[in-house]
Amino acid sequence: MDKYQEPFDQPVAKSGDENIKRGNWSKKLDFFLSCVGYAVGMGNIWRFPYLCYKNGGGAFLVPYVVALFTCGLPLFFMEVALGQFSSCGAVEIWKICPILKGVGYGTVIVTAVCYIYYNLLSAYILFYFFMSLTKSLPWETCNNDWNTPACVQRGVELLNITNTTETTFVNSTPGAGYIATPSEEYWYHYILEISDGLHEFGGIHLKLLGFFILGYIIVFLCLSKGVKSTGKVVYFTATFPYIILTILFIRGITLPGALNGLYYYFVPEWKELLNINVWGSAFIQIFYSLGPGWGGVITMASYNRFNYDLIGVSFIVPVINSATSIFAGCVIFSVLGYMAEVANVPIKDVASNGPGLAFVVYPEALTHLPVSPLWAVLFFFMLLTICLDSQFVMIETVITAVWDTFASKLQSGKIWVTLGVCVCMFIIGLPFTSRAGSYLFTIVDWYSAIFSAMVIALAEVIVVGWVYGAERFLDDIEFMIKRPIAGRILFIALWKFVVPAIISSILVLTAISHMPVSYLNYDFPTWAIVFGWVLAMMSIIPIPAYAFYYLVFEESGDFITRVKHSLQPSADWAPAVERNRADYRNWRTNNGHNLPHVIPHEMHMMIKTENNSKNDSVQAADHYDPYIER
Repeated sequence: MDKYQEPFDQPVAKSGDENIKRGNWSKKLDFFLSCVGYAVGMGNIWRFPYLCYKNGGGAFLVPYVVALFTCGLPLFFMEVALGQFSSCGAVEIWKICPILKGVGYGTVIVTAVCYIYYNLLSAYILFYFFMSLTKSLPWETCNNDWNTPACVQRGVELLNITNTTETTFVNSTPGAGYIATPSEEYWYHYILEISDGLHEFGGIHLKLLGFFILGYIIVFLCLSKGVKSTGKVVYFTATFPYIILTILFIRGITLPGALNGLYYYFVPEWKELLNINVWGSAFIQIFYSLGPGWGGVITMASYNRFNYDLIGVSFIVPVINSATSIFAGCVIFSVLGYMAEVANVPIKDVASNGPGLAFVVYPEALTHLPVSPLWAVLFFFMLLTICLDSQFVMIETVITAVWDTFASKLQSGKIWVTLGVCVCMFIIGLPFTSRAGSYLFTIVDWYSAIFSAMVIALAEVIVVGWVYGAERFLDDIEFMIKRPIAGRILFIALWKFVVPAIISSILVLTAISHMPVSYLNYDFPTWAIVFGWVLAMMSIIPIPAYAFYYLVFEESGDFITRVKHSLQPSADWAPAVERNRADYRNWRTNNGHNLPHVIPHEMHMMIKTENNSKNDSVQAADHYDPYIER
């Protein structure tokens, strides 16, 4: 019996789990809300609205919807099915094609790196949240210790400045005509205590370190019991943001200038549809928001029960994600329109994205609202829940990969694995809490994320579409959910041709249009740029490295034979629970399909389980058989 098998007559877990070794979601809704929480992240709030505004307004929705249905949705469906069928995380899923197990290691690396700086975002948000618990917001005026003579309160002193003065607000550095808003100085001088560059480390920012630690404590407590505890937390963290977004939207559209903000957000510039970069931005945004290629979707789905009908979730979650992005844009730009009205400046002077939107522009807009601390508390608590949802899945991806790989060697409970992973990531992430931390954040965010995710997604879809076979994979899904899948031909075409072509094109476009890292007009030293590229390659190098190792040490025979065997699923590519595994193997052999790398011991087990299943309550014949019905 191999390490993935369990005794056929195993007792039922007290928790009611089908998979005793790994556990399952307590309810179907746990998985659905976890998917929604993971997909709806910071990219929906601070990246999509600005992209839509800068890339043709309402016209941008055309390529975005095309990207959703031709790339995002097929990839999401594929990853959910992969995880659920195998009950494996991002590394062990590559039993489907052993030579490419390095893709799994790359997935864990890029997810771990992104999680570390995502927890930094949580620290920033917690910092702002607790600073908002006051009668007046500390970034409302220029009368604070951290303010400089360049500080000007927009909408007050600014209106008295002559029109001949050239002003710059967000992401600017001191110089002639330099003017900073209170929220800008609060962000750079108090929250970040920013140094002059990477050459000036500046020591650890102790206040920020405290919130950085608090972020890890929150995540650890929420994950202490694995998916059982996470599944309960997401009932709040995945739904609460929609309540706050709705409240902020209702308040926003009642403000003067709100309609102007929505106009700039939605007004279509159809000529932008002829710009290839606009289409590229739409497809890249799908990877930022929906999360294919990051391992999170596979990890969450691996805790589903084997026969869970995944079709509905695989279609609904991507649509909810995209709709949330559009709705969040309405919330953001209605308030930015009001802010522009108050300050008597164009929308383009207040529109921003990334940290500039979340921690400078929108907080400043909140200061113009009555009872501004209340709105600030609601806004930052919303950001916290959104950020935590993504963090839960990211770190669970790493934890699950470690547990799946070393479960037979780890005698302690999974809670200690969770604690160990959190401590390791905390130690690695300490430099981000220095006064040069924002420069490090920019380097990591610029180089380590999206390119790797697209390479990983490309490897996944090529393996499913061509190596394993899209037709065979769809047959496995139909066996799993016990009903036929509508649009089989469409999914075959998407997985084999459309999605690989799209991702390849976006990768080429990304390489061609790549710009050097920039932040606050700071010239990053050569070593920092080299460090960024090393980070980018850390998740790519394991792919060829492991392939070389596997061909040399894990296979035998001549080179062609080794390659052929390494591209076939391993012997334990099958459902994890023995009862489902026996049914699946019987179903395949009964329909004349070979089992990969079957050794005599496993053949003996197949015959034994086939005989046992005759007296079992669940018969293999009860499963939907796509070959018979077609």
